[in-house]
Amino acid sequence: MNIIFNWLLSATAILIAAYLLPGVSIGDPLTALVLAVVLAIANVTLRPLLLLFTLPINILTLGLFTFIVDAFIIKIADWLIEGFDVRNFIWALFFALVLSLVNTALHKFGKNKN
Repeated sequence: MNIIFNWLLSATAILIAAYLLPGVSIGDPLTALVLAVVLAIANVTLRPLLLLFTLPINILTLGLFTFIVDAFIIKIADWLIEGFDVRNFIWALFFALVLSLVNTALHKFGKNKN
């Protein structure tokens, strides 16, 4: 049940971030749900490898290069998913930043108080 709740929160964060940024468009809420799954899979499989390869520059930038890696993953998702469009890499970077903030806020407020 917790996985479904987190999945719905992530899809909601994707919809909010896409609404806030004019360079990102999502066709419908179903596309946001699919995007949430694709980003989750990419973050589990692809992101650790990319972070390992970019470790020296990530250390030099004090972790800020992680947003570049996230933007790259978002552009891959843009390529894979029909109905999700990111205009260019800069918008993917902004989307990564806004998505991170919105996702953190939603998960913080959506947490169970038990």
